[in-house]
Amino acid sequence: MRNAIEFEVYGKYALFTDPLTKMGGEKLSYQVPTYQALKGIVESIYWKPTLLMVVDEVRIMEAIRMESKGIRPIEYGGGNTLANYTYLKDVRYQVRAHFIFNPHRPDMAFDRNEHKHHNILVRSLNAGGRRDTFLGTRECQAYVEPCVFGEDKGFYDNYDGEIHFGTMVHGINYPDETGRNEMEVRLWNPVMKNGIIQFIRPDQCTQIRKINYMNPKHFDDSNVEAVENLLNMLEEGGNQ
Repeated sequence: MRNAIEFEVYGKYALFTDPLTKMGGEKLSYQVPTYQALKGIVESIYWKPTLLMVVDEVRIMEAIRMESKGIRPIEYGGGNTLANYTYLKDVRYQVRAHFIFNPHRPDMAFDRNEHKHHNILVRSLNAGGRRDTFLGTRECQAYVEPCVFGEDKGFYDNYDGEIHFGTMVHGINYPDETGRNEMEVRLWNPVMKNGIIQFIRPDQCTQIRKINYMNPKHFDDSNVEAVENLLNMLEEGGNQ
């Protein structure tokens, strides 16, 4: 696929929080990563407002296992609460993704050079990403490296039948990605076949809930150039 990357992301723990479990102050992870979580990982490798990162599919490489931990959440008003967080344990995923130019950012049309962005994306992936990578929440540190999607043995490769995960959060719509001055949440019903979940595109989601009113941030060539110079300096420093 054009402008695509394939990578493996892995870590000791992951927490893709089911929002229904947060009502009482505790967290329970979905069994598989959400589209939004994987999109965030792709954007931690490389991101520009010029681009829209699209996650195509994910391959679940390890058995789905969970572990509960007693956590003391930070309470700014005082208190000593103990909560149970249920994490996924020893996770490893193969991901295929690509980018397109964001049609809702005409202010970034001057930066639409696909060869430049794809080369930087591949180079950033080879370096392990440009920003910290985590699996769902900040405390779940993760690592990324290039791979060939479909290679190596996965736990669910020869699973007989489909695995349905019910209704899950697909992701969040932001104004600069939709052209609407609203923040929205998308829902969908994922199905895993032989260890692979193929994602529908955000614009194909029919279950959408409005969250809040929001305006997109404006970019122009001056502040984009400043950010590019900073990122290039960081990249050069990391290669020394």
